[in-house]
Amino acid sequence: MKNPDIKSMFDTIAGGYDFQNRFLSLWIDMWWRKRMVNSLEQNNAGLILDMATGTAEIAMKIAQRRPRTKVFGGDFSPNMLRIGMRKVQKRGLANRIKMFIADARRLPFREAQFDAVTIAFGIRNIKEREKTLKEFYTVLKPGGQIIIMEFGFPRAPLVGRLYQFYFNRILPRVGDTISRTGYAYTYLADSVHAFPKEKVFVKMMEEAGFRGVRIRKLTLGIAVLFTAEK
Repeated sequence: MKNPDIKSMFDTIAGGYDFQNRFLSLWIDMWWRKRMVNSLEQNNAGLILDMATGTAEIAMKIAQRRPRTKVFGGDFSPNMLRIGMRKVQKRGLANRIKMFIADARRLPFREAQFDAVTIAFGIRNIKEREKTLKEFYTVLKPGGQIIIMEFGFPRAPLVGRLYQFYFNRILPRVGDTISRTGYAYTYLADSVHAFPKEKVFVKMMEEAGFRGVRIRKLTLGIAVLFTAEK
């Protein structure tokens, strides 16, 4: 399908975004996010940038797990941020999580400001990925950590075929219906298929300057963690 206006799409689905993620992943997405946060190096202090923060699920998990850490959560969707800010305030984390509208390709921060950068299921929505990775590299401190989580596909033949059937045929129809957009989850499926292969994306990260890139597959490869250091 022709790519929709991504910002408008996320503004439209913001109200039901958390429920849609839970329902369509059978609540496994909560475990994926926990694994992502657990992959951060053991340092309770510091400053972390969470891009494509959406409704602040990752930002809140980081703040709850690391009581002396402050988190900047950036997103380009005002509606997603509004929901995220309400959740942050409700959980008493407003003094440790700062939400802001941002373009990942042009970050409003100085060089070497953050101890870690995280982005979950967001980088595939950015066309200028090389530029974005270089921005992440710039704002990281030397030795800082980056963690990127994206969707993938199981490689085991039987499981892979079953998942592809669900992902390509069932998820778009059900997701488009419950999101009341007619296209949001069709776009999701298309964008995951269009995302670079793992080896290609690893090379992109290395060309941006990152070292020690590692891949960790979750749930047979349905989600993939890319971790590296500056």
